Amino acid sequence: MAATQPSKQDDDVSNALKKPKQGFQVGPNNLPDGTHRRKVQKIKKDLIHKAKIKQSYAKLKKRELINRSVPSGYSREEEDAASPTTKLHPARQAMLDEPEKELPQLNGQTSSQSSGIVKRRRPKPIPFVKEAKAADRKRKEAEARYKAIEEAKRQRQQKIEERERFRRQMAKARTGGQNGQRKLGRESQVLLERVKKIVSE
Repeated sequence: MAATQPSKQDDDVSNALKKPKQGFQVGPNNLPDGTHRRKVQKIKKDLIHKAKIKQSYAKLKKRELINRSVPSGYSREEEDAASPTTKLHPARQAMLDEPEKELPQLNGQTSSQSSGIVKRRRPKPIPFVKEAKAADRKRKEAEARYKAIEEAKRQRQQKIEERERFRRQMAKARTGGQNGQRKLGRESQVLLERVKKIVSE
């Protein structure tokens, strides 16, 4: 009859034939090298990292529990002495106990007025300052040119009007009187006015 239980010899042979343990596997084995494989590898690395963190946390927690259960060599009084206190350092206390010295006065102000710190704010930077200045300069130059042109037009118009008035006066003076003679009095006044103007220029 056949044996119901495998012999020890069979166990040794089967153990030798077994593959060594290779850890855990995420995703299929036959993925081509590409985005899917890299994603699977990343997931596996993250899982390993998280497991290591959990292990180290468990070890720390275990150590902490052991440390708490073992009584420490410190007594409660020593712990109180080691804790921070609200007492001031002697040098600082001496500095605070000294009477206040008068601070030097700034521009005739008392120390109480000068104790309030006044921060001078820098003026807000204006963007395009150079461009604004250049535009302002160009605008002023254009205004000056416009005024010069307007003045020249006004003088030209004035001269034209004056010439026209002179022409009319001379035409009126040249027309003959009742007997066809020229009016020399009127003509001489127009000519005298013209001579005065030429001399004044």
